[in-house]
Amino acid sequence: MSISAPRGLASSGQKPITEILHPLSAAEEPLSPGPDVTVSGGRDKEVGLTNGTPVETPSPASASVLFNRLQLDDDLDSDGRDPYADTETHDLFVTVDDPKKHVSTMETYITYRVSTKTTRIEFDLPEYSVRRRYQDFDWLRTKLEDSQPTHLIPPLPEKFVMKGVVDRFSEEFVETRMKALDKFLKRVADHPVLSFNPHLNAFLSAKDLNKRQGLALLSKVGESVKNVAGGYKLRVRPPEFCAMGEYLDTFNQKLGTIDRIAQRILKEQSEYLTELREYGTVYASWAGSEEELQRPLEGVAGCVTTCCGALEDMSENMGQDFLPVLREYILYIESMKNVLRKRDQSQAEYEGRLEAAVLRKQEDRTPIPAEVEKCQDKMECFNADLKADWERWQSNKRQDFKQLLTGMADKNVTHYEKCQAAWESLITLLQDKQTEDKTSCKSLWEIRQ
Repeated sequence: MSISAPRGLASSGQKPITEILHPLSAAEEPLSPGPDVTVSGGRDKEVGLTNGTPVETPSPASASVLFNRLQLDDDLDSDGRDPYADTETHDLFVTVDDPKKHVSTMETYITYRVSTKTTRIEFDLPEYSVRRRYQDFDWLRTKLEDSQPTHLIPPLPEKFVMKGVVDRFSEEFVETRMKALDKFLKRVADHPVLSFNPHLNAFLSAKDLNKRQGLALLSKVGESVKNVAGGYKLRVRPPEFCAMGEYLDTFNQKLGTIDRIAQRILKEQSEYLTELREYGTVYASWAGSEEELQRPLEGVAGCVTTCCGALEDMSENMGQDFLPVLREYILYIESMKNVLRKRDQSQAEYEGRLEAAVLRKQEDRTPIPAEVEKCQDKMECFNADLKADWERWQSNKRQDFKQLLTGMADKNVTHYEKCQAAWESLITLLQDKQTEDKTSCKSLWEIRQ
């Protein structure tokens, strides 16, 4: 089954569904529909961007028995650790490299070598090497999303346009995409659930990937979640998942602003680099016609050339390392919101079926339908899997951004150190030239005397 068994239900202190579906007393009123729920977004006060840990807020005083039943198990990850940590084995290693261009009469495309090393018994061999193109990665992600609907699926890079890049067959574009595909596949291979998906096995091992293969059971599970809760509306999203949604909205706003400014900086650096190169050329040309100033002018031209190289390196780092990480996490936010929406749909279906079952039991004491318990299990799976993936995502995010910001700081320091060293060497040159000129003048004066 693609939907994993509920975790932590035994320790949650929650009552079984058969205990809460008791006949209502005459004094109790039937459950009335509550207000529809939308994710908080249009607040007057901006939500603070904290460390991303869901904030526990008290339940409303007027919460019904149904709402209380839907509260999450706070003990699942109260220690701050990844609930999946004990199941990780790190016995599947994948790499995406060696891009190659293929030209045919019908199309031109790039393929990448996907290398796999593993000791898992699900694979027939310990090593594989296959070639895959972007649409194969897209197929894999779609299959993972359909067959593992309760889990966060890592995003792929944009298919058609990557900002700042025009030619999709250019070396820079292909290199950036290859790194993104490699990161996507490594994230999937490191996941304790996604890494055992049969579609991933086929992607890594099959020489000819048959994208029409059924794997019917997984497909049916995915479809059941897609079509869930068609006629139901969510009453109240639990506070923990409200905190997730608010954090994602704020995080998305921050990253979007940084991305736009970084794009503008990169463009201005490119324009400045063009002017700087022309600026240095003028000094070099001037030195050829000014014998007395030749060395100082050549020194200035050399300094400007050094500064150009340092700026080019820093801009390249921003375009190939900094911006792709921002975009990956912007896409990650959309993936996480998608899982949150599916979780809400699952809760809405459970609430609707539970309410109907309560009303039927009140009227004619009919048995509790098994489908209600199935909906409950499905919702608990969503809750547990989403919480575990959230913790994993937050851990990866902290690590990725620490590495990203450290790299950015190093590149800036290197840039300014190169520029400073170049201009300091020019000062030394000019001082030597000044001393030399004074000595020459003094010698000439003595000769005339």
